[in-house]
Amino acid sequence: MDLDEVADRLYALPPPEFTAARAAEARAAKAAGDARLAREIAGLRKPTVSAWAVNRAAREHPDEVAGLLEVGERLRAAWQEQDAAALAELTRRRGEVTGRLGRLIRQDGELSAAAAAEVDQTLDAAVVDAGAAAQVRLGRLAKPLAYSGFAPAPAPRGRTGGAPGKKPAPEDEAAARRAREEAEARKARERAEAEAAHREWREALEAAQRDHDERAAKVERLERKLAKARGKLADSGHRLEVARREERHARQRLDRL
Repeated sequence: MDLDEVADRLYALPPPEFTAARAAEARAAKAAGDARLAREIAGLRKPTVSAWAVNRAAREHPDEVAGLLEVGERLRAAWQEQDAAALAELTRRRGEVTGRLGRLIRQDGELSAAAAAEVDQTLDAAVVDAGAAAQVRLGRLAKPLAYSGFAPAPAPRGRTGGAPGKKPAPEDEAAARRAREEAEARKARERAEAEAAHREWREALEAAQRDHDERAAKVERLERKLAKARGKLADSGHRLEVARREERHARQRLDRL
């Protein structure tokens, strides 16, 4: 047993089952005499719902995930080469494959608005960043991935091939403009998703606060009733002691007659 094998098993589990399974795996490693492996297993982080959803897709929809990552590889290469025609085609393909995979992930299980937004964010990161792509392919994400934008500026004028000072072709300018527009649209979408997530958690907070206040008020009422009942119990106990004492005295007088 090694860490990769254990991690594969753990990150295939739904988040509610992760912690108990991790503890069991760590105990098994320790019982087998591998204290270092036990510590490494204990250090594996429980995945968020969105990270688990992407991990599940890597296992259950490997072809779709591979298609997404392939588009990402080709898109990054097109940016490096400033291939306007390839950029236009791959940008279109990017929207298709990310949308299709995102829908599959949502169909596999209900996700909150916040978790769904994190899934989209992770898929976008896997398209634009090779390191993120490798993590998604591995299927062991503990948290959603992010990136800080993917709209690389075109190569400086005079360095795109040909004589120095040559102006970029109209196709290059169009591709750069589309990239800027795409980045702006993505930023607006991410802001809308963040606002939706904030509203969702704000509503959850308000509901939790109301529930807490109601329960606190109920506990306070019960404590007052309990204090009153304790007072009555104390009075009853006092009357019981008096009655016992007087009954004993009366019985003693009766016995002397």
